[in-house]
Amino acid sequence: MDYLSKIDVSNTPEHIAIIMDGNGRWAKKQGHERLYGHNFGVESIRETLKAAKELKVKYLTLYAFSTENWNRPKEEVDGLMDLLVRSLANEVKELSESGVRLQTIGDIKGLPESCQTELAESIEFTKDNKEITLVLALNYSSRWEITNAVQEIAQKVKSGELTEISTEEISNHLTTKGIPDPELLIRTSGEHRISNFLLWQIAYSEFHFTETLWPDFKKEDLYKAVIDYQSRERRFGMVSEQLT
Repeated sequence: MDYLSKIDVSNTPEHIAIIMDGNGRWAKKQGHERLYGHNFGVESIRETLKAAKELKVKYLTLYAFSTENWNRPKEEVDGLMDLLVRSLANEVKELSESGVRLQTIGDIKGLPESCQTELAESIEFTKDNKEITLVLALNYSSRWEITNAVQEIAQKVKSGELTEISTEEISNHLTTKGIPDPELLIRTSGEHRISNFLLWQIAYSEFHFTETLWPDFKKEDLYKAVIDYQSRERRFGMVSEQLT
């Protein structure tokens, strides 16, 4: 089926966020260790990024590594960090040539030094690109992010630098400052939970859950999610009659 032809490209989300889930289960089905699935998941990132560009999406945020993921077996964590470094080194030139700007959110200082270096170099290399921004959520948790923002705001109030706390002020202290809230959140692998991801930012996001495991997620899966999104009426607390 030609899903792309069913999409109104003038009404696609400006920002799509994805919880990439199912790498380990996919690998197990193939009779391999979990890292095998993570390696194949990189191809799904390429596919999804290309599809997002076709749909004129401006921001694509991928939940790549949560603060809770440090609790996984050391071999898997080490392998994920190595995969991150290798992927950035191998992909950054092509990303830049495709007009992709790379950004990160999360506690980046908590990552291994090699990862921090590769990320900084990739971000610098792609900083002037404007076609789409790829945001990698690394060592990220929404509770950490909100707690960090509250601490920063409290310090400013204490020093007298800040006298009024608004929702805009809170947003400006999150690691997503300058990035619009996602209109669409996708989670793969059949799970129906948020897993501590962008809790503040998804207040009015539409959710799309798919049974597809992340290594099997291709362009058509993103198209179907956007078709689902476009079939909904976004009211933002109003009633339908107010939108007409």
